[in-house]
Amino acid sequence: MPYAHGAVQRFGGVLDIQHLSKSFGQRQALTDVTLTLVPGEVYGLLGPNGAGKTTAINVLSGLLQPDAGQVLIAGMPASEVTKPYLGVMPQQNLLYQSLSCWENLSFFAKIYGLSPRVRSQRIHTCLQSVNLDDRAHSVVGSLSGGMQRRLSLAVAIVHQPKLVVLDEPTTGLDIESRYEVWALIRQLKQQGVTILLTTHLLDEAERLCDRIAFLKQGRLLDQGSLAELRTRLPAQEVITLQTADEPAAIARAATHGFTMRRYDTYLAFWLPERLELQELLTKFDGIPIVAISRSPVTLEHFFLEVSRGT
Repeated sequence: MPYAHGAVQRFGGVLDIQHLSKSFGQRQALTDVTLTLVPGEVYGLLGPNGAGKTTAINVLSGLLQPDAGQVLIAGMPASEVTKPYLGVMPQQNLLYQSLSCWENLSFFAKIYGLSPRVRSQRIHTCLQSVNLDDRAHSVVGSLSGGMQRRLSLAVAIVHQPKLVVLDEPTTGLDIESRYEVWALIRQLKQQGVTILLTTHLLDEAERLCDRIAFLKQGRLLDQGSLAELRTRLPAQEVITLQTADEPAAIARAATHGFTMRRYDTYLAFWLPERLELQELLTKFDGIPIVAISRSPVTLEHFFLEVSRGT
């Protein structure tokens, strides 16, 4: 089943990545990656571990030089000039554990050249925005993992960048802490900040992202809004069957035009239209069905499909 890159190929966005390639020895980490982020959107870059997400971030942050291609931030080639436009929350917290929250923010604010008056104001505002104003003078090493992730986000936005890159922002967090980080991301979006979010959590992308791209083995497989991606699959619903006679179920489904897939150990079928449960059972009349479940088409189904041929 062929897939092409999404239609958005215009340049002049907050972030333009054009035909980006990067290798490490014989390993190709990125291959001809092109994408554009428009102002005020949350753009999800999805893929399994090792897909090339962090390599892409390191290139646009200036930590790595690409082998080919170009990165434009606010229409300008990524360089020292564009650093004030960019804020990065790395996958691993780069916080000074023996310093307080205020001292960490002050250190990074100084790096970005904020004056003492502006610096104090921004630190106070950022601590409030990540709900850590009551922990301003707490040593970072005493904070929970969720609090440290929120402080890392505060560090990324202390200089009021136009583009914020969040690299796996909720990895390793419990569900309550994850919700807190999600709320902060939505808050940034409401303020007009453009966000590049890398994640391997598909539900996170479904909840937060305006557009989504799938990266695997350094290649961009497809991109688009959730609604656009769902139209790529010829299915309105996915059903999963447990049966004692899988060959008979597969043969019967084929007569109805259902596309068969196997997800892990489960037998599944794509339905071109939604059917009432009784009508669905009638389609498999005479087949010994142990259990049947239904679900809408999700990002997981789409990702599994575009990954089949790679």
